[in-house]
Amino acid sequence: MHVKSIQKITSFWFKLSGAITLAILMIIVSYILIKGIGAINLEFLLTKPVDSGREGGILPMILSSLYLLAVTSFIAIPLGVGSALYMAEYNENHKLEVVIRFISQVLASVPSIVFGLFGLAFLIFFLKTGWSLLSGGVILSLMSMPTIYQVSEVALKSVPEHYKEGCYGMGATKWQCITSIILPTAASGIFTGIILALTRAFSEAAAVMYLVGSSLEMPTSLLDTGRPLPLHLYVLANEGISMENAYGTAFVLIAIVLTITILSNHIISKYEIKLGV
Repeated sequence: MHVKSIQKITSFWFKLSGAITLAILMIIVSYILIKGIGAINLEFLLTKPVDSGREGGILPMILSSLYLLAVTSFIAIPLGVGSALYMAEYNENHKLEVVIRFISQVLASVPSIVFGLFGLAFLIFFLKTGWSLLSGGVILSLMSMPTIYQVSEVALKSVPEHYKEGCYGMGATKWQCITSIILPTAASGIFTGIILALTRAFSEAAAVMYLVGSSLEMPTSLLDTGRPLPLHLYVLANEGISMENAYGTAFVLIAIVLTITILSNHIISKYEIKLGV
């Protein structure tokens, strides 16, 4: 077969695959939005659930999810990016690099329910930390770290060598080169990995269903129990309490994730333009 014919077929297949993927995504999102928009109003967004969620709103669930996101960010981002920075710029042991990369790949592929069961056994039963948003956030951070580490390492190692050579040639120290050249250049890739990991954590129910409790009350601290949006959605739909409110909760969850993603992409784009990437 002629080379140009193969290129045309390949190009057509790639475009068709992208179109099918986009169509599936749009169908799912549109269905949820159409089914859930009827439940959305100020009362639904700003009040507590009534009668196990059959009526009332989801404000405690939104706050619980934001608490979990804050704990996950506080733990996972420094550890994930710091590990990637060490492996990319400081580590000279190839065997250690292979082991760390293998461990991160295994952790990234572990089902979220396994993280939840580990958290139940280790945090709740062994350490006796109790059911709380803090316990859930710790497990979500463990689940998010491998993704942040892997993407950050790739971003850091993709910084052109001549950038580093030029920095060192001007007499800068290693730390000065890292803070002034390497991290700013790799920032958009690192930020992308962080957003991927945090949006997944924000949408998790299985990883926290055994750790955060299932309180419908307004959380006031990280040591309180709570019910994040994905878990509330699961309970409403699984127990048949209110499908209307379940779709409304799904609508809010998707809206928040889309907002985070769109704003993040906008910030990354502006940052890349500023750097001239």
